[in-house]
Amino acid sequence: MKENRALADIQRGTDEIIPAGDLMERLESGRPLVIKTGFDPTAPDLHLGHTVLINKMRQFQELGHDVVFLIGDFTGMIGDPSGKNATRPPLSEEQIRENANTYEDQVFKILDPDRTRIEFNSKWMQTMDAAGMIELAARQTVARMLERDDFHKRYTEGKAIAIHELLYPLVQGYDSVALKADVELGGTDQKFNLLVGRHLQQIYGQKPQVVLTMPLLEGLDGVNKMSKSLDNYVGVTEPAKTMFGKIMSISDELMWRWYPLLSLKCDSALIRFKKELTEKGEENPFEVKWELAKEIVERFHGRNEMHLAEKDFTTRFRRREIPDDIPDITVEAPDGCLSLANVLKQAALTSSTSDAHRMVKQGAVKMDGEKVEDSRLEIVAGSRHVYQVGKRKIARITVQ
Repeated sequence: MKENRALADIQRGTDEIIPAGDLMERLESGRPLVIKTGFDPTAPDLHLGHTVLINKMRQFQELGHDVVFLIGDFTGMIGDPSGKNATRPPLSEEQIRENANTYEDQVFKILDPDRTRIEFNSKWMQTMDAAGMIELAARQTVARMLERDDFHKRYTEGKAIAIHELLYPLVQGYDSVALKADVELGGTDQKFNLLVGRHLQQIYGQKPQVVLTMPLLEGLDGVNKMSKSLDNYVGVTEPAKTMFGKIMSISDELMWRWYPLLSLKCDSALIRFKKELTEKGEENPFEVKWELAKEIVERFHGRNEMHLAEKDFTTRFRRREIPDDIPDITVEAPDGCLSLANVLKQAALTSSTSDAHRMVKQGAVKMDGEKVEDSRLEIVAGSRHVYQVGKRKIARITVQ
């Protein structure tokens, strides 16, 4: 019965568990399982998309299992090809080291530091000599690698695939061998790499790990995967006021998708929210979104900062300094980005780009409530922000 409840908790919000029966068997064994999740330190800060997996790690941790937060300082120098249509430029050791240092502090906003094991995969990969790497490469075929959607697409389109990219799934899979992982967590885009881990563990005489995939968190635009490069992210180190405002800016539809992935509240709380809205006959779940913003901001900044952010948002938004019923406008970015001046012109918030430059210079332009100082600021496709020019012109603009 206890294991059934544990499985139900673990299954919450998941996309796939492969194989589900194997996970139940391991939970019933009564021993602490080794739960592995890897993050390549390709940028200095984590965002809420990363925390989907970290929240799931916390659930395993609270059930008494051993959580390994693996920092891919070695794989980071290769560059994960998952979902990419071109070879990623490798990062230097110095960049990797600087980024990794920030990860250790940030994850403990969610995980218990006393019950979390931090590992770096350079620990075992840098001791592997050329002969060992050749032996590892012999464990997989090129044909199998080209079954990956991203590799297959690039191959059929005649786009380059570097040899070192083919090594990435093997190195990630070998991490599971080195750690003797029982369960590995990853996003749905990592499924191929996670299954390689199962394959390698079997070859090396270990029981294959259970693979648990989580949905990819959509960013503020409600369309694309949360990403700093698309400017549709909420960073865990962003100021509390900025974080609160960004969360309150998402659509109601997106908010319902975020809740089971980001909130640590149980499913019954979400059911209660929906029931209360139905009983009140309301369609706008403003208060539900408010509770989500409070929970997330408090997690990363503490209760006092959360209350200050709440007060600030109330002042700027709920008291109609920025009204709730602002228009939604979409502008086109054929080249993937637009300057702020062009965004304002296309959205008719200014009469021309010259007018936009002038208004920015006068300090009359705000984005998400914050004053903008550079009219040449690049706004990437996929971003969604509230723009205000003067006191009267305001709109929520999506660049696509």
